[in-house]
Amino acid sequence: MTDSDSSFVDLHTHSTASDGARTPRDVVRAAHALGLAALALTDHDTVDGLAEARAEGQELGVRVVAGIELSAVEGDIETHVLGLHLQDTGRLDAQLHGLRAMRLTRAERIVSRLNELGVRVTLEDVLLQSGGGAVGRPHIARALVNDGWATDMRDAFERYLGNGKAAFVAKDRLSIGDAIAMIHAAGGLAILAHPGQSGNRKRIETLVGLGLDGVEVRHPSHNSEDVARLLALVEHFRLTPSGGSDWHGVTEGGRTLGMMRVPMAWLDRQDRVVAERASRAGGDHEAYVA
Repeated sequence: MTDSDSSFVDLHTHSTASDGARTPRDVVRAAHALGLAALALTDHDTVDGLAEARAEGQELGVRVVAGIELSAVEGDIETHVLGLHLQDTGRLDAQLHGLRAMRLTRAERIVSRLNELGVRVTLEDVLLQSGGGAVGRPHIARALVNDGWATDMRDAFERYLGNGKAAFVAKDRLSIGDAIAMIHAAGGLAILAHPGQSGNRKRIETLVGLGLDGVEVRHPSHNSEDVARLLALVEHFRLTPSGGSDWHGVTEGGRTLGMMRVPMAWLDRQDRVVAERASRAGGDHEAYVA
């Protein structure tokens, strides 16, 4: 099936529940305006935006896939894992409480380092930017820009917040195996997010051994060679392909909603895997298509 034969979906988006600029409701409205058939809300380490997004999706006729993006480590490498088609978000949320506490502690340490550098930003400034959502470096960057300590987000990361920069603080660690297990315990599919050139056969094979269900094939950071290689690996290991814009709410730049033109056929394929898993477990087929 070609792109022209199908509707399009976007299976990687963010809202104000984590570090996006649009509310969950507005993310769904933007998807509807673009004619997307479905989207996955995949906020960082939180499912707080899902209820609002799904309610809006029901009103507008846009399917909202319950998702999340977990930050984990693979050895010493930070790795992001998408959880799609989550069923038991309550159980997952209880586990995520500890991760959110780690995010807040990290933000406190970064602010302290900035203050030591003479950058007078406060934790209150940062939390104001997060709007009560899961706090991350983008919120600190926005506070720096808002308070006049950086010209824009890129400047904030290049001068202070990027890996190895003066105010960088590494995240506390969740292993990728534990991240996959958390997603499975919530009834979801674990998808390796935007692996890029590091998405090679050896790495994918290792992660399949840990229970990986799929790979994000289409992503703004992937070139055509990455897409072709990752799709071949997906087929070889009988995984599910996925893709999305990794949209954070901006209307300009390299990442805009729906830009990856992910075919509905890929979502259908994920649905079949979820339904087959539910059938083996004796569950309700419809309940597992989320």
